[in-house]
Amino acid sequence: MYPENIIAKFQEQFSKEASLVVRAPGRINLIGEHTDYNDGFVLPAAINKAIYFAISPREDEICNVYAFDLNSSDTFSISSIQKSDKSWANYLIGVVDELQKAGQKIKGFDLVFGGDIPLGAGVSSSAAVETGLAFALNQLYDLGLETMQMVKIGKAAENNFVGVNCGIMDQFASMFGKKDAVIRLDCRSLAYQHFPLSLPNHTVILCNSGVKHSLGDSEYNTRRLECEEGLSILSGIYPNVKSFRDLTLTMVEEAKTSLSANVYKRCVYVVGEIDRVIVACEALEQNDLETFGQKMYETHDGLQHNYAVSCEELDFLVDETRNDDAVVGSRMMGGGFGGCSINIVEKSKAEDFLNRIKKAYQAKYHKELVTYEVALTNGTELI
Repeated sequence: MYPENIIAKFQEQFSKEASLVVRAPGRINLIGEHTDYNDGFVLPAAINKAIYFAISPREDEICNVYAFDLNSSDTFSISSIQKSDKSWANYLIGVVDELQKAGQKIKGFDLVFGGDIPLGAGVSSSAAVETGLAFALNQLYDLGLETMQMVKIGKAAENNFVGVNCGIMDQFASMFGKKDAVIRLDCRSLAYQHFPLSLPNHTVILCNSGVKHSLGDSEYNTRRLECEEGLSILSGIYPNVKSFRDLTLTMVEEAKTSLSANVYKRCVYVVGEIDRVIVACEALEQNDLETFGQKMYETHDGLQHNYAVSCEELDFLVDETRNDDAVVGSRMMGGGFGGCSINIVEKSKAEDFLNRIKKAYQAKYHKELVTYEVALTNGTELI
């Protein structure tokens, strides 16, 4: 289906062949949630669900863009950048805006894009749109951008133009992904390291709660503000503390009376989660999936109780796995308030697991549980 239908649609829409076709994957995050904007570590991977771009350059300043999955088109000019009333188009316009702000000279383009990344499932379709377009324009106009520059342009587009205060993880994973590997990204220094996760006997299954969340929601920005407040108070108490990386749980505990109840809980979660990623990576190096899975459960508990970004449906999905010996680890994934749980499941028992959890979800919430089996793949690339 993809990318053939994107290529065919481009030809139909613009009566010409696309100059190039790009694949930009979605991502999962195995562990390290809400740590990216707190100078922590994250452990994402690119997956075999992607957005595909068919694109050709133009000689003028007009950009004609068509969203295949929404059957919707928009047109804008690179010389008069302004927000579109079509929210999907702003992810693209934001990338063009950031490229121009960075002094890059581009012209207009014709574009059709779409893919099989499930929307609202927390696997970062928006980041794939941003990195995919940045990558395509870099190729199309020979801009000579390095991968990390394109990552930063994608992030800046979402921060400055779309108005979502996201961290850098999603765009980074979409660009730097590697088959059968996860990436530990240090969100403070942007240093990164790949860790093998080939899973010969296990598979990664996402269970979509069907609860819609929007990161533009105030809750996401509220958590960021609570973390900033906590760090500001803690660095006043401990002069050597510049970021959450400099804190231990003991230090947060000692300063508890200086923090509001909510801010204390957020700090406990972030400091604990930074530590969990380090322990989880050590477990991967030892090929110790059991410890890795245990850390996933600890992350979920922290997100549920201390960071307060889970929801009843996600908690149900994770709780359903706790006594299932086919499941190594499970947790909610993404910004929260909906989206998917991520599960590492024994391949030989995956079918039984899916049948059981779908039945349980249907019985409890009277709706079908949509699931996705995903594999770890390479990052954004030319097809």
